[in-house]
Amino acid sequence: MRQLTLVSRDYCHLCHEMEVALAPLASEFGFALRVLDVDADSALEVKYDELVPVLLHEETELCHHFLDVAGVRDYLRKIL
Repeated sequence: MRQLTLVSRDYCHLCHEMEVALAPLASEFGFALRVLDVDADSALEVKYDELVPVLLHEETELCHHFLDVAGVRDYLRKIL
């Protein structure tokens, strides 16, 4: 299954906005979105604390803070 990961936190409005904004792309490209709580994993917190939300495909960072729709769409076209 194709999957992207959103590193997020519960009280982050930018995180919630990115998750909502990803829904149309998920429908268009057929990927699942896994949401990870940065505060629940110390390794994630060390790596991404101030960058959340962070969108990843495997180990590739696609964007952080705000969804780069055009960049993510281009990336997905290349890998799919």
